[in-house]
Amino acid sequence: MSRVGEKIKAARQTKGMSKKQLAKKLGVSEKFINEVEIGRRIANQSVIDRLSKILGQEINDVTMNFEEEVYKEDKSKYSTPVKEKKINSVWSDAFSEILKDVPIYDYSLTKSMGFRKLPVINNKIDGYSKDKVVYIKVQDDDMLGFRIQEGDLVLGHLTQEVENNSIFLLEYKGIRAIRQIKKLDNNKVLLISNRGTLRTETVGTKDFKPILKLYKLEINLS
Repeated sequence: MSRVGEKIKAARQTKGMSKKQLAKKLGVSEKFINEVEIGRRIANQSVIDRLSKILGQEINDVTMNFEEEVYKEDKSKYSTPVKEKKINSVWSDAFSEILKDVPIYDYSLTKSMGFRKLPVINNKIDGYSKDKVVYIKVQDDDMLGFRIQEGDLVLGHLTQEVENNSIFLLEYKGIRAIRQIKKLDNNKVLLISNRGTLRTETVGTKDFKPILKLYKLEINLS
């Protein structure tokens, strides 16, 4: 069972709701609720936001999506399992204080496509909480004018706070895209892309959702 699934199940039971009742309120099948709770299916951000409202609890802990890793090792008949487990645990704990496997995602931020090891200093990577830092693989050439092209890896940290003139992975009009954000006033921002020609789009501050502030680019030379 995933940590998100456990939290949904606990909140549902606290609310005194059956899976069928929750599924009806959410507008999905009971099978969907069951698969999310047991970790067989990953709920997207929109579903998690709706679950939070229905259950009256904050399910939207984005860090939960990035800590679902399991390490398996075959046991030798000549080894001592208990001691080996303790030794591996000690080494894992030691290295986790120095290096962290930072996941690489597409724009959906659901299933990891791989990892890159980055140094951890005082529980932070590049000054950001180590559990909030992720890579995304660029999926198009919308930001070519910013030297960001399809196939590049961009490092960012999860945040919903808008920083003026920064580049973000964001969600608007039902899609996720990389854009530079320029504040116009308290109610409007300019979303900037450049596929060889500068393109701007004015949107309300409530009409888009910042997801990931991007701060470091790794260029694909192949």
